Amino acid sequence: MVGSGGPVATFSVWDYVVFAGTIVGSAGVGLFQAIRGRKETSSAEFLLGGRQMTAVPVAMSLTASFMSGITVIGTPAEAYRFGTAFWLFGFSYAIMSVITAEIFVPLFYRLGITSAYEYLEMRFNRLIRVIGTSMYIVQTTLYTGMVIYAPALALNQITELDLWGVLVATGAVCILYCTLGGLKAVIWTDVLQMVVMLAGFVAVIARGAVLQGGLTKIWEDAGQGGRLKAFDFDPDPLKRHSFWTIVVGGSVMWVSIYSINQSQVQRYISCKTLGHAKMSLYVNMVGLWLTVSLAMFSGLTMYSIYKNCDPLSNGDIATPDQLLPYLVMDILADYPGIPGLFVAAAYSGTLSTVSSSINALVAVTMEDFILPVYKNLTEKQVSWMNMGLSVFFGALCIGMAGVASVMGSILQAALSIFGMISGPLLGLYLLGMLFRTPNSIGGLVGMITGLVLTLWVGIGGQIYPPTAEKTNPLAVSTAGCNNTMGQNYTTITPWTSPREQIYNVHRDKIQNSWYSLSYLYFSLLGTLTTVVSGLLVSTMTGGCKQEKLNSDLFVRMSDVICFNCCSKSKAPDHPEKTATEFHMGADNSAFTDSDVMSKNVEIATKL
Repeated sequence: MVGSGGPVATFSVWDYVVFAGTIVGSAGVGLFQAIRGRKETSSAEFLLGGRQMTAVPVAMSLTASFMSGITVIGTPAEAYRFGTAFWLFGFSYAIMSVITAEIFVPLFYRLGITSAYEYLEMRFNRLIRVIGTSMYIVQTTLYTGMVIYAPALALNQITELDLWGVLVATGAVCILYCTLGGLKAVIWTDVLQMVVMLAGFVAVIARGAVLQGGLTKIWEDAGQGGRLKAFDFDPDPLKRHSFWTIVVGGSVMWVSIYSINQSQVQRYISCKTLGHAKMSLYVNMVGLWLTVSLAMFSGLTMYSIYKNCDPLSNGDIATPDQLLPYLVMDILADYPGIPGLFVAAAYSGTLSTVSSSINALVAVTMEDFILPVYKNLTEKQVSWMNMGLSVFFGALCIGMAGVASVMGSILQAALSIFGMISGPLLGLYLLGMLFRTPNSIGGLVGMITGLVLTLWVGIGGQIYPPTAEKTNPLAVSTAGCNNTMGQNYTTITPWTSPREQIYNVHRDKIQNSWYSLSYLYFSLLGTLTTVVSGLLVSTMTGGCKQEKLNSDLFVRMSDVICFNCCSKSKAPDHPEKTATEFHMGADNSAFTDSDVMSKNVEIATKL
């Protein structure tokens, strides 16, 4: 009986057919793009799609990249266990989209960069660029390992396929079309995978609504179970989720992900105009809203079905991240092919994120490490190196999946990694973009200070996880379970020595200390620490002593759309175009004007 616990069905032949068909389709789109562009083998074509992409496919790719298999599996489990507070990220997505589109994208687009970390050398020095790139590589390989591990765990839960066999197969498919197709293959496969991902959520919600008697009944059950109390205005920074941690901390975290992460920046600058680049972010914002809403409602559907028999407490599954796969096989096993669609949805998110990460890792490695040293490589040599690096990073990410298997809740662990590393990097970019005083010494000290602080609290939080008082898990029940083996028993409290009692009290104090800081504040902590310490050290060391810093390195008021639309003046560096033409539709001269390109190349050496 659905929702009453116990073993569930496994994959049927049709499920395997649907799942395999989706994976083959993704690889096929990538191969098609590779064959279609076989005559265009330049590095710009491989890494940036020839800078001719348009807003809608780029927007769908942006959404698919970070709304990954982790979202498909982790977000519904979040709603089931903690309620709908995660829905408040809709505010964070809106704030992030405006800040990234109006401040960061115009700057990067104007400079005509390939690697986001080129800016760090232009504004500070080569050492800071190398450190920034290294931090990105570590962060991305760890995150991508989690992304590979999440759906492999799901497939292992509802099929009898070997977990590590699935991990390797996932990486192999991504390596195939990344290596052959480049960024265009990544973006167009993301479009297909985004559609499949949303279809998987719709299938779960639709079937759940039929079983429970409608969407209204699901909503009522969620309300009675305390799952709809989203607005918690408690200012306690140690509380895992509240209005302030999600809207304030979450906004900074998502800005650090979307504004300076190479996987995202690479998509903006692949757009053929700045107008398309900005529009891709606003379309992406709508895509994020839709995806998180479907994911959250899937979690509420799961609670409505299991409100009287929690599979985790009943011992039917081992981890919270297996909740949704278990639900799928419980309610959809009678419809051959639909469970396969769900697993394909989780896999589609994974493929999109992994392929994006591999392509971005190749780009920063080539632009930040190899090309500055080996300046006389031919286009053919560069193309072969791009493909070789795709294979290398694909294999590395598969290896990192083993690390992900021991990091607990996948969704929180993934966002924590971004907060710990991207926060200090965001602070460094803000130092360079918004202030003229900071020098390379201040930037380096500020970034290291911010990184040490966030790693300290982040790793401490893994060693001393916060108590239930700070995480606020909601109540679940096993009263309606058929399979209650192991549930109705009594345990005797074990004897503890006085020394153990003192240790336990000490541990409780540590767990309720700043190690319990909400993971959503990691990025804000790193950003503020880097900016403040960077400004102080720069002031003490004399500030920027260059006679004149290039104005292209700083945010301009004319970059922001509200100032742009109100201004009738011409763009200062391009007198032949009005400000509106330059910013909202004309081809970027940084990619087409040889004089502008030369100027940008010389910035780093002059500074």
